[in-house]
Amino acid sequence: MADVLLTVGTRKGLFIGRRREGAWEFDDSPYFNAQAVYSVAIDTRGRAPRLLVGGDSAHWGPSVFHSDDLGRSWTEPAKPAVKFPKDTGASLERVWQLHPSAAEPDVVYAGTEPAALYRSEDRGESFALVRPLWEHPTRSKWVPGGGGEGLHTILTDARDARAVTVAVSTAGVFRTLDGGASWAPSNRGVSAVFLPEPDPEFGQCVHKVARDAADPDRLYLQNHWGVYRSDDAGAHWTDIGGGLPSDFGFAVVAHPHRGGTAYVFPIEADSDRVPAARRCRVYRTADAGASWEPLSAGLPQGDHYGTVLRDGMCSDDNDPAGLYFGNRNGEVYASPDDGDSWRLLASHLPDVLCVRAAAIG
Repeated sequence: MADVLLTVGTRKGLFIGRRREGAWEFDDSPYFNAQAVYSVAIDTRGRAPRLLVGGDSAHWGPSVFHSDDLGRSWTEPAKPAVKFPKDTGASLERVWQLHPSAAEPDVVYAGTEPAALYRSEDRGESFALVRPLWEHPTRSKWVPGGGGEGLHTILTDARDARAVTVAVSTAGVFRTLDGGASWAPSNRGVSAVFLPEPDPEFGQCVHKVARDAADPDRLYLQNHWGVYRSDDAGAHWTDIGGGLPSDFGFAVVAHPHRGGTAYVFPIEADSDRVPAARRCRVYRTADAGASWEPLSAGLPQGDHYGTVLRDGMCSDDNDPAGLYFGNRNGEVYASPDDGDSWRLLASHLPDVLCVRAAAIG
C-alpha cells in the first residue's frame, strides 16, 4: 500500500496529512492560517510532486501558491498568477479549481469566480484567460448560484489535449473540442427544476462532474437535484439517481481504476442541506448507476449534520482506492478499501471546503 498525501482545504487554512506504512499523521499547524482554501491540486507529473493552492485572504485577496517540497515551503509569484485583464472589467473573487492537464505535461487549468477558465503552461506559476469562454454569447444570461458564479469543474482528456469540459454554477456544462477556440453548452437531458423551462440549453446548476476510469467518454454528474451519466463525453445525459435516498448533493467521484464505479454523498434537499435522512453515508455504484449501495461501516450511525461540499470528497491513485471526504462539521473520514470501511482521521477542523489525495513515493 503506497504512502498517501492528503490535503484538506478549510475555511481557515490548509491541513496536510501523510499515511506512512498504514499510519496517519497530520501536521501540527495549518498552512495559510486564516485563509479560506477552496482549491488544491497535487500535480504528480514531474520529478517531484507540486502542490498548488488557491488561497483567499480576507485582507489581501485570492492568490495561487505552489510548493515543491510537500508543503514545507511555499512560493507566491511576484505578480498575481491569476488576474482578470483590465478590459474585462472584472476582478478575481476566488480560485475554485486547479487542474493539472491529463494531456499536456506542464499545463494547469484554473477555474475562477467570476466564472472563467485560465490556462498555465508553466505548472501553475502564471495563467492566461481563455477568452472564448469568457466571451461566450450566453454569458450575459449566466446567473450566480447560492455559492457564487464559479467555474468549479475542469476535465481534460488524456487522448486529446484539445478536448476540455468545464462546469459552472449556474450555467451548466460547456465543452470545447478545439483547444478552447470555441465552446458549446453540453446539458441535454440535465434538468433545471428551479427555472420556468426545466430543460434549457444552459442555465443548469451543475455541482460536479467526474470521468469514468475505464471509459473516458463516460461522465458522472451531480446536479442541483439529479444524478446523471453520459456515455458520449457529455453530449447527452441520462438520469441515474433513482436508487438514491436523495438525488440532491454536491460531490461525485469516479473510482480511479474500476470502470462503472462512482461515489456520491446525498444531501437531504436544497432547503435542508444535511446528509440524506440525517445519516452519514457514501453511496457507491459499481454498474454505472443502475444500482446504488450505502457505505457506512465505521461512519457515525446516529443523526448527523455534516454536509459534504462539491470538492469535499476525492480518491487517491491506489488500488484498492483510498476514498476521503471532509464535511462542514470539520471532520475528515478515510477508507482504504474502495469505501467498504471508514475511519475518522481528523475532527474539530474549520469548515472543510476541499480534499485532495495522491499516492506518493
